[in-house]
Amino acid sequence: MNSEWRTFLHTQGAQFSQVDMVNDFGTPLQEQQQVLQTTVIVDLSHYGLIQARGEEASSFLQGQFTNDVRAIDEKTSHLSAWCNPKGRVISTFTLFKRHNAYCLLLPKDRVMGTLQRLQGYVLRSKVTLQHACDEYAIIGISGEQSTSVIVNGLGVEPPTEDYQVFTTDAVTLIKMAGIIPRYVIIAHPGLLQVFWQQTRLPAVSTHAWQLVDILSGYPQVTQINTETFVPQMLNYDLLNGIHFKKGCYTGQEIVARLHYLGQLKQRLFLGHIDCEFPPNIHAKLYAPDQERSVGEFVAIQPHPRGGYSALAVVEIAYANNESLLRLNNANKDRFQFRELPYQAALNEAIK
Repeated sequence: MNSEWRTFLHTQGAQFSQVDMVNDFGTPLQEQQQVLQTTVIVDLSHYGLIQARGEEASSFLQGQFTNDVRAIDEKTSHLSAWCNPKGRVISTFTLFKRHNAYCLLLPKDRVMGTLQRLQGYVLRSKVTLQHACDEYAIIGISGEQSTSVIVNGLGVEPPTEDYQVFTTDAVTLIKMAGIIPRYVIIAHPGLLQVFWQQTRLPAVSTHAWQLVDILSGYPQVTQINTETFVPQMLNYDLLNGIHFKKGCYTGQEIVARLHYLGQLKQRLFLGHIDCEFPPNIHAKLYAPDQERSVGEFVAIQPHPRGGYSALAVVEIAYANNESLLRLNNANKDRFQFRELPYQAALNEAIK
């Protein structure tokens, strides 16, 4: 984390974890409620940036990622993933352009691993890869008043459509998808300190932002579950994170075969679980008639009404409340399925 930004967050009441991430701003459960009810400002220091520059950057990335890099310009971003040759997702990210560089916005714990492995594919390509985690600060604005907050605080009109981008010399704004209007803002720490203080909004941590991600059905691959799932298991085909006609890329044969031959047996589902302690990512779900697990958690956050909201990859045959899925084969802690915002598309995909 940028040292200047860390010092500023400390003055704003941020409580830090041992890995130098913001746990909360003093009221964690209240923050989970605020993000669903009002407009808030969010520290997104759990994100990092990788930049790709050079005359062959576009063609290089096109041969690696699941989405069509050629569709990216200074005003357009999209979800994408990078897979290993077996089609398992190494990293997920939002891809955009800033000042002639392609930028990957991804969980910070995947930055160095992703950067080092991508470097191994560069060979003689005219492309330079580097991380920019310490150069910029990253925050979010979430809530119905997000647009007016940005207009009043930064003096610019933010984009109105999901994944549209607005960039000036000083700042980049990305309109993110989700059940609540929200923006990612990337700029140098000094500018964002002034903006943060001017907004006078309630401050919330990454956990609140991730709760909205979960309720919106948008998963992220982190260090814990890298190379575990193929993109369709994470619903990336339903979230426009895969382009099936773009041509070859690493893992494309596996991803395409699942798409055209319909052999997918697992999908991402939203659910709720009431338990005393939060399940770990990778915790397993079991059906009463099975000794083996039929699902596992991908993301989980406390819900302000109690219990935990979660995204889990589950075998399609067991993806219903009649299956009585439970955590770690226990007699309690039942996983209750909830509808995703794109449930109709999911139902169509699994029928």
